[in-house]
Amino acid sequence: MRLIIGLSGSSGVIYGIRLLQLLSQRSDIETHLVMSQSARMNIGIETDWSLDAVEALANVVHNNKNIAASIASGSFKTAGMIIAPCSMKTLSGVVNSYADNLLIRAADVILKERRRLLLVPRESPLHTGHCELLLRASQLGAIICPPAPAFYTVPKSVEDIVDHSVARLLDLFDVDVPELVRWQGNKRD
Repeated sequence: MRLIIGLSGSSGVIYGIRLLQLLSQRSDIETHLVMSQSARMNIGIETDWSLDAVEALANVVHNNKNIAASIASGSFKTAGMIIAPCSMKTLSGVVNSYADNLLIRAADVILKERRRLLLVPRESPLHTGHCELLLRASQLGAIICPPAPAFYTVPKSVEDIVDHSVARLLDLFDVDVPELVRWQGNKRD
């Protein structure tokens, strides 16, 4: 399976990094990474990761300016794409098919080919314009999946919260993360 991982300029690049970490352990999944300039900057601001170390997690790294990359074409078969995090600027580009970079062009291709596109918006609070863009993205076929922590897992760290959100994203591609704590029902009955 081929999966495109996009990181855009919103806070929360750790979600995309953790996706890449988990997927790098899988020989059956080929990852294609594309990042906006703001995402590249946020890696240094928000994490202890180096840009080179993040890129090393992916099988293929694409320059966001390279509109001729393989992932810019519908004939290049993939299972879909996850944009984590998805900034409101990237969301707007996707919704309006304003493919002036590879990140948005790849998402546009995923939508036109009716493949699975997961958008992980990290903005809060949302104004009406954001909500309208999210609605339109959903109407176009994208799955809106904000990183909403599940506290039934009794997380002990930020990493636990990130891992749960990332595992739920991968669930949507039928990629099993054995460490995911799943709801088993109320044991107090």
